Amino acid sequence: MTDQQAEDQETYLDGYAGILAEAAATGRRLTRDELEERRRLGERAAEAGHSLRSLVRLHLDATRTSWPGGTTASGTGVADSVLAAVTQAVDAFAEGYERAQRLAVRQEEAARREFIDDLLYGRSDLGRLAERAERFGLVLSRAHAVAVAEGPEAYDDTAPVTRLVETALISRFGDRRILITTKNGQLICIAPGDQDDVLAFFAKQAYAATDGSRVAIGRPQTGAGGVVHSYEEALSTLELAERLELDEPVLRAADLLVYPVLTRDRQAMADLVGSVLGPLRGARGGAEPLLRTLEAYFDSGCTAAEAARRLTLSVRALTYRLDRIHQLTGANPADPVHRYTLQTAVIGARLLGWPAQEI
Repeated sequence: MTDQQAEDQETYLDGYAGILAEAAATGRRLTRDELEERRRLGERAAEAGHSLRSLVRLHLDATRTSWPGGTTASGTGVADSVLAAVTQAVDAFAEGYERAQRLAVRQEEAARREFIDDLLYGRSDLGRLAERAERFGLVLSRAHAVAVAEGPEAYDDTAPVTRLVETALISRFGDRRILITTKNGQLICIAPGDQDDVLAFFAKQAYAATDGSRVAIGRPQTGAGGVVHSYEEALSTLELAERLELDEPVLRAADLLVYPVLTRDRQAMADLVGSVLGPLRGARGGAEPLLRTLEAYFDSGCTAAEAARRLTLSVRALTYRLDRIHQLTGANPADPVHRYTLQTAVIGARLLGWPAQEI
């Protein structure tokens, strides 16, 4: 510690020696005003960035120096009075110090939350946003990708699951300019776009910590607005997975780009679903069982035995259903010429919520 630092710290002992002297002479306790002054000094010390440990040591050194009668022990009553005053003074000082620390933490948390909101919603001036990002470990001039984990319950920044996942990433990757946060009850990881291993590890940890969450990873995007685009892409991927009833725990937006293309012209897709699959409504039990049959058939690579296994049917029963689809729609699922139209219509039906919803 430099002489200047030592001199600065001495200011936090203002009035302390006098308190000890009066306690030794009269046996009195600290007054309310004296306690509040000690708390204010503790707050000032915390705001100035001094170590609480060094300041407590400073108080103890001052106690030894100011002890009545020098270094020789005084009477028991006097010693008890002085020690009681020391306890009160140091306790009040530490209370003020901790109060300032808690306030600083709350202010930091508020600033972090405001930054996260601005970052993920694309608010605030982009230049100012990039400056603020440095404080939280992000360099927005680089490309970033966002992963979003959706679990069985809502999570916030203080949830044990959030802390568990964050600790695992920090332990594995250290300071890699990664930001773990939450938004709308979902876990979010923002990482440099060229560090896919970070996002993959986040997905694995989130899946384990939340007892089976679904994680979507947006594509890397450049610039201050890139985080917003990647985040929105991840959210859209989660929504898409829900509508398509996809089972994969980790979904990448880059692998599902065909689906947004298919739904870009909603009316055209609705016309395709209605014209190709509409006749399935005439089947016994409605369109849904035959629609699921087509899904299983296409998902199994058009292998009848595998599709039958997935549906818990015999191959004969599955073949009957495929024949019935052919009869109703005029399109043969086993015919490569018809297959693409049928499969596209099936995807469109799931995206549009048909047949549960009218289109």
